[in-house]
Amino acid sequence: MKTLKRIGLAILVVLVGLQFISTRTNQSSEVSSTDFILTYKVPDEVGRALHTSCYNCHSNNTNYPWYSYVQPVGWFLEQHIDKGKAELNFSEFGSYSVRKQRSKLSSMASQIEKDEMPLSSYTLIHRDARLTPKSKKLLVDYFNALQDSLR
Repeated sequence: MKTLKRIGLAILVVLVGLQFISTRTNQSSEVSSTDFILTYKVPDEVGRALHTSCYNCHSNNTNYPWYSYVQPVGWFLEQHIDKGKAELNFSEFGSYSVRKQRSKLSSMASQIEKDEMPLSSYTLIHRDARLTPKSKKLLVDYFNALQDSLR
């Protein structure tokens, strides 16, 4: 029993110690001129859906929930955001080549239609990020029309 208490105390000390190792934050006070919403003068309804369901993982400005400051959760989120931004970054979308923009628009529409985005692991906690059938159609139609206009 004494050994179990020592192990428990050691685990507690490690978990408390981890809280002093912070993560990088993905926050910027300015909106880039290459931001998707500015580049394409996106309609308000589309912009709201993107900000609510996409921008936390796919832009240079994440709105962090309280639990992101608890380690090791913060490290997991940091890796997740880095991976999301590497795949698609709305803050830099206007700097992509036209070919890459068309490809990303096609991919975004497809992933929304297939319910692959936003991730279910994200919408499980962030219920407001779930896309309704109406908002899915709105985004898919907008992405497809924008893709067609870039040809």
